[in-house]
Amino acid sequence: MSGRPPDSRPRAHATIDPVASKRGKQTVRDMFLSMLVITAVAGVAYIFIPHDEEADPIKAVDYRVELATARRAAPYPVAAPAGLPEGWKATSVSYEGHNGAGWHLGYLDPDRRYVAVEQSTAPAKKYVPVVSQDAKNTGQMRDVAGQEWEVWKGPKYDALVLHAEGVTTVVTGSAPTGRLVEMAAALETAPEPAEDPTAPSASSEPATESSSEPATDPAKAPAAS
Repeated sequence: MSGRPPDSRPRAHATIDPVASKRGKQTVRDMFLSMLVITAVAGVAYIFIPHDEEADPIKAVDYRVELATARRAAPYPVAAPAGLPEGWKATSVSYEGHNGAGWHLGYLDPDRRYVAVEQSTAPAKKYVPVVSQDAKNTGQMRDVAGQEWEVWKGPKYDALVLHAEGVTTVVTGSAPTGRLVEMAAALETAPEPAEDPTAPSASSEPATESSSEPATDPAKAPAAS
């Protein structure tokens, strides 16, 4: 029997620190309370901040600058619609001076279906299938505003195609043929001549008299005999 006194020190064993456990519970509770506060603030903001439920998220594109630039740069008459009925909305525009000088103008029709105007000097045989998503020529023709357009049909887009000297014009999209015809009929290749408000009008110019006979100076006129 050993004379060593018994070891009265407590033996180490796995324990859970009550302080750490309490802190963990407080952290979870604080996160939960924070989420409640954020949700409440967001709800109040939604109620009291004015918002338009019927607002259209797609904004219309003003392409007047791009159109004017393209008409100066393109080697062909650039087409754009004029006088479309209410409900049509321009959504995209671009012009590339290289690779066929491509002009693109994208629209949504009043039923929110896509219609695009595409023009290029690229070979039509390759160009038309690309911009029309693999549409095929049906061999049919459609008279639109006095011009003969080819009718193309495809799995995704249909198209109307107009061939002119040096340029191919394509009206294509997911909209029905009637909408494509409506767009094609509205296309113009030159803007209306703008009237300069600073230019003098004909009525404001000083009036001048013109005569085919020379004026007679009374002082030099021969005396009547």
